Amino acid sequence: MINPMDMSGHVIIVTGASSGLGRATSIFLSNLGATIILVGRNTGQLEQTMKMLKGSGHFIKPFDLKNTDNVQDWLKEISGETGPFNGLVHSAGIVATLPLRTTKLSRFEEMLQVNYLSAVALTKAFRLKGIKGTPASIVLFSSAAGLTGIPGLTAYSGSKGALIAFCRSASKELAGEGIRINTIAPGHVMTEMVEKTKAAMGEKQFTELESKYPLGLGRPEHIANAAAFLLSKASRWITGTTMLVDGGSLTG
Repeated sequence: MINPMDMSGHVIIVTGASSGLGRATSIFLSNLGATIILVGRNTGQLEQTMKMLKGSGHFIKPFDLKNTDNVQDWLKEISGETGPFNGLVHSAGIVATLPLRTTKLSRFEEMLQVNYLSAVALTKAFRLKGIKGTPASIVLFSSAAGLTGIPGLTAYSGSKGALIAFCRSASKELAGEGIRINTIAPGHVMTEMVEKTKAAMGEKQFTELESKYPLGLGRPEHIANAAAFLLSKASRWITGTTMLVDGGSLTG
């Protein structure tokens, strides 16, 4: 039986793998046969993720993606140990609900650094000889907030919208090098990050938020499934696109 989602023999690096969407994606990809390189800042949490993976031969590679100048050398070092990468999933990111009038420019800069510039640095390094394998696919986690206006999320939305625009242009350049690049724009998914949002909003406001999702709030595995599709040969004719995975909130 042919399985177009089979990842056997593929090496995939996943940032933000210590929790949430990155952890769920790592687990699902390992179940499809991939060798996973777990990236995050918290080694203890990465070790917890490692215990949830199927199979053996996976790697833990702690790294702070604020160090964008060091990304290229870091990926070269890892690929020398693991072999070239077939996939990159960039899940790492930060979010904060802050009114525009009180948000300092330094906060915008931080959001851009972690959510956007780190993705640019990873993409630039991924394409280099010895780092990129064949086939090769990049999946960047944007957000539904990068496609629609949400009060209090100007810094976050701006950084996630930048990923979408970057992906569109980068896809034109990378196609000739055999690399596909796409973004996923998740709606509200029940992760640790959304739990914090729930606490900040209060029960009434959060219930109103839930009502905007015809299919209910998402679960991490919903996003992991989308990421696996975009990494697999099942999507080999798809690049430069943004997959909205939001339970119908923007279209319902």
